[in-house]
Amino acid sequence: MRLTHVLASLAASAALGAAAPALAEPLVIEHVTLVDGTGRPAKADMTVVVEDGRFTRVTPSAAAPRPAGRRIDGRGRYLMPGIIDVHVHLRGARAPRPVGVPRPGTAPEATPLPDQPQKGEAARKAALGALAGFLYSGVTTIYDAGNDPDLILPLRADERAGKLASPRIFATGNLITYPGGHGDQVAITVDSWPQAKAALDRHIAEQKPDMVKLTYDEHGWGSRPQIPLLPPALMEEIVRYYNQHGIRSTVHTSNENRALEAIFAGVDTLAHPVIQGPVSDEFVRLMGAKKTPMGSTLTIGEGYSRLVEHPEFLDQPLYRAALTEAEITELRTRTLAQWKERPWTWWMKLMTPIAQENLRKIDAAGGIIAVGSDQSLGPATHREMELLQGAGVPALEVIRMATANGARFLGMEDRLGTIEEGKLADAVLLSADPSRDVGNAKAIVAVIKGGALVREAELPLPGGKRENRLP
Repeated sequence: MRLTHVLASLAASAALGAAAPALAEPLVIEHVTLVDGTGRPAKADMTVVVEDGRFTRVTPSAAAPRPAGRRIDGRGRYLMPGIIDVHVHLRGARAPRPVGVPRPGTAPEATPLPDQPQKGEAARKAALGALAGFLYSGVTTIYDAGNDPDLILPLRADERAGKLASPRIFATGNLITYPGGHGDQVAITVDSWPQAKAALDRHIAEQKPDMVKLTYDEHGWGSRPQIPLLPPALMEEIVRYYNQHGIRSTVHTSNENRALEAIFAGVDTLAHPVIQGPVSDEFVRLMGAKKTPMGSTLTIGEGYSRLVEHPEFLDQPLYRAALTEAEITELRTRTLAQWKERPWTWWMKLMTPIAQENLRKIDAAGGIIAVGSDQSLGPATHREMELLQGAGVPALEVIRMATANGARFLGMEDRLGTIEEGKLADAVLLSADPSRDVGNAKAIVAVIKGGALVREAELPLPGGKRENRLP
């Protein structure tokens, strides 16, 4: 592991350790079928012991100790690691649009909901509802890949101090791009080196990003207009500078050539798959060799035509919990009608299967794909997993993408992502086997974060109060 990655892991680990709330009573989950996130086959009749916020014993039930604490009968149930979404833009302070659905790039935005929060306490309330929806959906860690620092950074601090019900939050704050580049409305723009150092120093000191996000996409594809592009030499300087401060990097790209240039500029991860066309065999082999983690983000494009053609997905219980009735009505009516008329909707429907196949090939070659939704909604993370399985990726491998690979993307694989002794105790207890069908990851009995059972009845869910699923 490179020194910069060690420094980043130590810094993040220290933050996670400092963040722990008052420790819950020990948990003993007995006679459960374990899907541990490593990619190994499910193991029947296992016992998992959770103490002081960590997994302390993972063993066959016949050899299990019997420590004091709450005992949970796992017969007929399945335990998998907490889900990690490596690409979120938490709602609250972004440009007006309906929540829980994709953003159409630079295409015209949808008409905002009448009560769409924009700033201050209303923005924070919306963000808290989104965070609750993630937890309710079994997502225990998110990476916010670009947002208003005044929204996301206080939430990150409160989560780490144990002051709110939330997934673990990793955040970029402001992203970095060239003037006029992709996402420059929430970015620090730089155009020369070493003149950029002062702005980057302020970003590092004031926002303490867990990972820096750069954008490297000139558009000019789909229905997007051409925009300026960050010069590769400048990108290399920026990535090196953050790495020297112990901070990992990710970069927004959308085609093979830009992804290659970013990789050889030294970026640690790729925020998106190649969606502009099929990847070459050479690129597939390179991704298998370099093992540069790549976020999946299929849902962001597929969501347009899904809403137009199959709005019934909004009736699923997780969506009903994560969205208000007014938001669901807005999506089914005005938003659906608008998106039906947009060329972007149908272009993305055409290109999503290409991106799915690109991801399948990279995974089959040994590349590292991590689940990211590019949204602000827990159920969308599950849709991302379904699309990966629909691409031909085995369910057990999709589970690894959503857990162990997500931790690797964040540089936290020694702390998160698998159910192994010594790791932070984030897990989801299910009533159906996710290693056979990732749709079963929605059959949630209980969510555990940091060794504590999430009490659903206390979550500020946009869809209203829900009872605890495990009494």
